[in-house]
Amino acid sequence: MKRGKLFVFSAPSGSGKTTIVKDVLKNFPELIFSVSATTRKARKNEVNGKDYFFITEQEFLKKIEQKEFIEWEQFYDYYYGTLLEFVESTLEDGKSIVMELDVKGAVKIKQNYPDSILIFISPPNLKVLRERLINRKTDSETDLKKRIERAELELGYKDKFDHIVFNEDLQKAKKQVKELIKNKLD
Repeated sequence: MKRGKLFVFSAPSGSGKTTIVKDVLKNFPELIFSVSATTRKARKNEVNGKDYFFITEQEFLKKIEQKEFIEWEQFYDYYYGTLLEFVESTLEDGKSIVMELDVKGAVKIKQNYPDSILIFISPPNLKVLRERLINRKTDSETDLKKRIERAELELGYKDKFDHIVFNEDLQKAKKQVKELIKNKLD
């Protein structure tokens, strides 16, 4: 059986990454979404096991110690990680996976899975990104400031990605990503 493909999406918060990934999953039902583990609290409308596996810091640290993650990061005072067993068993079954990761996690995936396809969703600029984050109304002022600082770091990683999609117009960005996925799956 042919091994599945690994599509990894990264972007600064507020770039439209989650919206684009949801569109990809709707249009390519054969793709499996990789649910990351995190120690942060669930936001309104997030479901444990669907959006993230919400676990305690103690549980997360134990999984790190037992080498159960392909990659993990700590940012915004929380831990996030991708579970090794899920990824390996899904790829071995010939199914392709979509991941939504921070830039450092994406680079680690590329090191471990050189055939993975890294897609960076870029905002038009930092001013637009800041407006999107403010309008989202999900972060405190402190968290908003952290996200803007983090965005600057993340934008510095975009050249490490196989593909960069500029999300100035959401419909165009969705179309571009769908064409990219379709070409890679053919």
